[in-house]
Amino acid sequence: MYRVSPEESVLVVIDLQERLMRVMPDREQVIRNTLILLELANQFQIPVIVTEQYPKGLGPTVPEIASKLKGNRLLEKITFSACPELVGLIKETGRTRVLLVGSETHVCVYQTVRDLLAAGYKVQVPCDAVCSRRTLNYENGLSLMKELGAVITNTETLVFDMLKISGTKEFKVMSPLVK
Repeated sequence: MYRVSPEESVLVVIDLQERLMRVMPDREQVIRNTLILLELANQFQIPVIVTEQYPKGLGPTVPEIASKLKGNRLLEKITFSACPELVGLIKETGRTRVLLVGSETHVCVYQTVRDLLAAGYKVQVPCDAVCSRRTLNYENGLSLMKELGAVITNTETLVFDMLKISGTKEFKVMSPLVK
């Protein structure tokens, strides 16, 4: 439950969109850590799926993230949970573990995690790569996900758990990003 490996993982990025992220107090931290996890996915050929909530109203994915998403799957949605469509996309990858980042922690992230857990996936949520406008909602969202069975972790823990050992070419790329 707590171990991660590239072969069984998929990275899901929930609704890191321009208009939504403008009002997030932890915007820079979430974008930075998502970029680190996108590089981790790149190093280990981990599939990435990105969602956008009503892009006509909330805009596209923030440019910092969008520029790193070449060739990844994009799921546009109007529901708060990305499921069941997301479940279908994850099934196509053959992966069983979901690393999930995005916004807002207590709405779209929470509802998606709840539905992924109900569908039988193991889910890890790095607390430093999700955000809400208000601290209370952020904390409540993390608490609810943990109670449901998600592992609440952090970006650096995920990176080093995936790396397993130092000295590899992946370690040399990733280590400077988390310093």
